Amino acid sequence: MPLSPAARRGVIVFAIGLGAITIMLVGEYVFLTAPDSPLGQRIGAVEAPGKVAIGGDFTLVDQTGATRHVTDFRGKLMLVYFGYTYCPDVCPTELQKMSEAIDLLGAKGDDVQPIFITVDPGRDTVAQMKDYAANFHPRLVALTGSPEQVAAAARAYRVFYQQVKQPDGSYLMDHSSVIYLMARDGTYLAHFGAESDAAQMAAAIAKQE
Repeated sequence: MPLSPAARRGVIVFAIGLGAITIMLVGEYVFLTAPDSPLGQRIGAVEAPGKVAIGGDFTLVDQTGATRHVTDFRGKLMLVYFGYTYCPDVCPTELQKMSEAIDLLGAKGDDVQPIFITVDPGRDTVAQMKDYAANFHPRLVALTGSPEQVAAAARAYRVFYQQVKQPDGSYLMDHSSVIYLMARDGTYLAHFGAESDAAQMAAAIAKQE
């Protein structure tokens, strides 16, 4: 029995959505199981010597319009998350988790700098980032920049992201959803995925000097 036009549209939308999810999961897998990624080392893919190659300098602009570099945050632990302000659910959930973890730390939370870096610089202007950041921790630094600057920061942190067109002409961003805990000197310490809650994150941070 032939499908109606509405049913065909529904099948097409479902297929596009399934494809987008597949792309995201593949990107996550490649990122997390790369030999020098945190999970790659954790599962013994490669016994890589030395520190994990995640992190590095960046040149981006914060929600006040000021140019920022990773060295601006030396001496503090950093929680770094890549996402975008038009994200329908994952990004606000993870940023709220970051905020709650810092609050759970009490006075020690003052030593932790939360950082949000967009993977959608085309829409996430300085003004947009300022409005969005106001929904989360008052010390959250929200960073945007040119596509090239954002791409360089994402490469440094091994973040996957990709634009996915929607049937109505708009787009979403598939991206890695990982919160990084970085040391006071900017080196990688740990990461937290969707399975980690704010209490677990706070407990891990509390162990750091």
